Amino acid sequence: MTDEAKTEQELALEAAEAKATETNSARTGKGTRVKVGQTRGRNPQVISYEVFDESNPETLPKTLTEFMDISKVSDEQAIVSYLLDGYNSASYIMASDPVAEFVEASWPEEVQKQFRIVVRQYAAGAQVSIEDAVALIKPGIIKSQTK
Repeated sequence: MTDEAKTEQELALEAAEAKATETNSARTGKGTRVKVGQTRGRNPQVISYEVFDESNPETLPKTLTEFMDISKVSDEQAIVSYLLDGYNSASYIMASDPVAEFVEASWPEEVQKQFRIVVRQYAAGAQVSIEDAVALIKPGIIKSQTK
């Protein structure tokens, strides 16, 4: 798409993303990163805000004290609110996972995680159902865990 064909909104979004990339590349260590998005509603506006980048684990706080230092949040009610939001989100993700019913609780956490990934990727790549992918993959996982 040429610059002439881009809308003002698209140009503003690209400019904000370029600025966020520049800002984030200068940041090192633990801490938040700038993310770009848009407001909800009829006339969305480009916004930039601070987030913890979960795709980059070395930037994440490991303790409550680190979280409080980085985020500058010290109000206990705010922290509990964040904990509740995170807990509810994680619970929904786990409950809505179509692979979850096939995961054995006795498997180590890393095996459970890899099983979910492999099943999803195989099902998508081979264009088969989750159940068919599980039928092919799970016996191998079970065999590897009984050794």
